[in-house]
Amino acid sequence: MATMPFIDGHNDFLLRLLRQPERRQAMWLQEGLEGHLDLPRMKQAGFAGGFFAIYIPSPHEENAPDYQAMMDTPPYDLPLPDLMTADETQATALQMAGHLMWMERASKGALRICRTAADLNACMADGTIAAIMHMEGAEAIDPDLDALYAFHAMGLRSLGPVWSRPTVFGHGVPFRFPGDPDTGPGLTDAGKALVRACNELKVMIDLSHLNEKGFNDVASLSDAPLVATHSNAHAVTASTRNLTDRQLAMIRESGGMVGLNYATVFLRADGRKATDCGWDPVMRHLDYLVEKLGEDHVGFGSDFDGADLPDVIGDVTGVRALIDQMRERQYGEELIEKIARKNWVALLERTWGH
Repeated sequence: MATMPFIDGHNDFLLRLLRQPERRQAMWLQEGLEGHLDLPRMKQAGFAGGFFAIYIPSPHEENAPDYQAMMDTPPYDLPLPDLMTADETQATALQMAGHLMWMERASKGALRICRTAADLNACMADGTIAAIMHMEGAEAIDPDLDALYAFHAMGLRSLGPVWSRPTVFGHGVPFRFPGDPDTGPGLTDAGKALVRACNELKVMIDLSHLNEKGFNDVASLSDAPLVATHSNAHAVTASTRNLTDRQLAMIRESGGMVGLNYATVFLRADGRKATDCGWDPVMRHLDYLVEKLGEDHVGFGSDFDGADLPDVIGDVTGVRALIDQMRERQYGEELIEKIARKNWVALLERTWGH
């Protein structure tokens, strides 16, 4: 059977380029065994499009390997990193936006940054990889929002107000297992202004990493569908990063979407990071999301290059095996096509406008 094209809700490939800029040519254009993504493997896998995250690492990250060990021995409750200001982060965010623009140029027509639904549909029609510029945590946006308009002009079309740390706009959930997303206060006044400005600009708002009160604030303020690009079901895995049944119902009622996250810590019922978990945790979450959200509101949201994945997936080429699993478990071709690609296209049309 021919490879099925798919759209992916979240990857951190730009972070790999940020950390090794001297190797970016090889990392992007040559097929390799490191990381989860490169252009040859994406073509091979059927990667039709995806959200490429601008994410600013916390200063502690490189010096905290014990955090990874803690996440493989639940229970754990990792401290939230400190807030970072726009002055501290804006140069890095600009560099990462530049990396995506360089990828577009270096691909020689194989990848295009999409700014409109028409761009996205054109890519789906001609087989060009559709890249969506996303910001995971709005640290690089100043409280007056001037930088939001600048990044929008560069191509930013999706934004999460927080990663798992506070910003001037709101509060992210800590990495905690077991735990639930009700972990702190809601959006600040600046965060509410950010939501209104994103609605005005047709920038999709991503609820992944946002705490429950912040989620509620976005739901009450936003006129766009509610979207969590890379999150799973709290009823299956009791992580703070996963969505409760109430949140899933609100997403469904808004015409929104959830992208299935492949990170083992958000898939495994025991909350462990270990990757030898097979297909059962993946399919339990996918089945549950389809049951609670309906067939039109679920997609893929891998977290490629940002998380430990089940060995059965491994890297982007493993999505073909995931689709085969869906077939084996009696997902029909029409539903598989919706989850793989069509639901994301329809969601972005509803959010961005035709």
